[in-house]
Amino acid sequence: MNLPVGFFRRELLKFHHLSTNMMSFLHISKRAQSTVAEVLTRFNLDISKQLVSPSAIPYIKSQEPITFTSNEAKRQRRRLLSRPGLVAVKRGMTCYFDNQGRRLPATILEIVQNEVVYNKTIEKNGVYAVQVGAGYKKPQNVTRPELGHFRNAKVSPKAYLCDFQVAKEGDLVPVGTELKADHFKVGQLVDCISVTKGKGTQGVMKRWGFSGGNASHGASKSHRSAGSTGQNTSPARVFPGKKMAGRMGNVTNTIFNLEVLDANAEDGYLLVKGCVSGSKGSFIEVRDALKKFGKHLINESKY
Repeated sequence: MNLPVGFFRRELLKFHHLSTNMMSFLHISKRAQSTVAEVLTRFNLDISKQLVSPSAIPYIKSQEPITFTSNEAKRQRRRLLSRPGLVAVKRGMTCYFDNQGRRLPATILEIVQNEVVYNKTIEKNGVYAVQVGAGYKKPQNVTRPELGHFRNAKVSPKAYLCDFQVAKEGDLVPVGTELKADHFKVGQLVDCISVTKGKGTQGVMKRWGFSGGNASHGASKSHRSAGSTGQNTSPARVFPGKKMAGRMGNVTNTIFNLEVLDANAEDGYLLVKGCVSGSKGSFIEVRDALKKFGKHLINESKY
């Protein structure tokens, strides 16, 4: 007889309340009588004896459901990598000639003192993440809490800190580990995350690529204007998200699937194919290509 455990529990609780008042067993359904008797026999329970507590009835302990907005649910929905990335400094662009003589555009990324400063865990922070610091900062320009943070990791004060989330606890890197340019292999793909150049307040032609107004006769000082932006009587308003003049740039941008052309651990630089957002001297977060993860990485145990 394949019945759920919850049905057994309900009927046994019902029998427990009846037996406390010395009532008959006939009030339980005929189907339940045989079921309860079978369960009592299976667990060596005597019907003539009164059940001491409902906790004596066997049941399956249910787990607390994971809500959609919880940190664990958010972490499970993300596509996470199995190792952290590096923090580089953009030094400019150059050309690169491969073995076939092709001329390729390349961006020079300098790897400066990359060290693991802290490891975040589910119990403390709700995620598994490796905090990587790069560069150097004078101690007199660092606050006392930050100095204590670096002292606990036994590393020098860093100019830039960032977190790289990883899939599981086993992917965390020991604190104090130095990461070099050979963290990435030549030929693999990487993603570069950086802040774009700030352009300030710009018009619609530069910000959104509008063609502008009529440049012939009849147009008076309205060549670069946006034109009409509102509606008629209905709905008599401008919809949210309308492309208009405003601040341009200074936003986080990710360029995906850039090929590593060269990686030199001794000189501390990476050469990636193509362009990377940001100005010269800005910090760039370099990680394994998220969209191509698992298809191009070389399976080598680094740590």
